[in-house]
Amino acid sequence: MILDGRIWVLDDDDINTDVIYPGKYTYEPFGPEEMAKHALEDFDPDFASKVEEGDIIVAGRNFGCGSSREQAVTSLKFAGIRAIVAESFARIYYRNAINQALVVIDCADASRFARKNKEKVHGSRARIDTENGRLEILGEEFSFVPLSGKALEIFDAGGLVEYTKRRLASS
Repeated sequence: MILDGRIWVLDDDDINTDVIYPGKYTYEPFGPEEMAKHALEDFDPDFASKVEEGDIIVAGRNFGCGSSREQAVTSLKFAGIRAIVAESFARIYYRNAINQALVVIDCADASRFARKNKEKVHGSRARIDTENGRLEILGEEFSFVPLSGKALEIFDAGGLVEYTKRRLASS
């Protein structure tokens, strides 16, 4: 899968799930479209109104730490984020993203480059080749471990729910 999108540089480490999707909305019965309106509002109050379909977030270490709430993935996905590149991810956030078919890429070199060159990178475009593990930002190329195995099957199905439905239907 090839992704091409505008970059949002979130120049911070430890961006937690309460920042990604504010905790005050956790128990509200919002659907995905309503959740998207609150994506990252504690980090950048204008984010949800400015994000576009296909955009890519580049962040620092331990992205998605905190709770296991899936709203932190859902809100970004339905806001239009297609991929998140970070130096590292909280384990549960990473798995929740795969389950919902939101591309998450561990690439410390790309994260450091984007953060060091934030003024040039923020708003520029990235090209991601998920199958070959290649990421390009401002003409610089970075490598990462490509999606494979069950994770790729889950992405191809559109998420874990659809993957499971297909598996059950074929058995």
